[in-house]
Amino acid sequence: MRLMQQHHLLLLMAMVAPLAVGAENVEAGKLLFTSRCASCHQIGTSAHGGFAPQLNGVIGRTAGSTTDFKYSPAMKNAKLVWTEKNLRAFLQAPDDVVPGTKMRFYGMSDDKKIADLLAYLRSFP
Repeated sequence: MRLMQQHHLLLLMAMVAPLAVGAENVEAGKLLFTSRCASCHQIGTSAHGGFAPQLNGVIGRTAGSTTDFKYSPAMKNAKLVWTEKNLRAFLQAPDDVVPGTKMRFYGMSDDKKIADLLAYLRSFP
């Protein structure tokens, strides 16, 4: 009986462990946004475009489409919808996704940080 309990525990741990490793952390995303994005972008109820576009509802939005920011021609003509896949690629290498973008961000290579940041952005539909 004891061996069966250990087997069930190991099975349960094997099923849960991958979820824990890949879990997104909205609070970590918020800290990342504050430290890496907030100097240019705003998000939240009073957000508006300024030095960069506001990011409320960015997931699912067409690139270059908010009316309160003057986008580069490259971004306006990108014909890109900000899916999580496209945002992930853009956060990794902005100039590769939208050549000629005027966004001065050189990319982020940490997949976990990108996942956390996307989770935070997702919390502002």
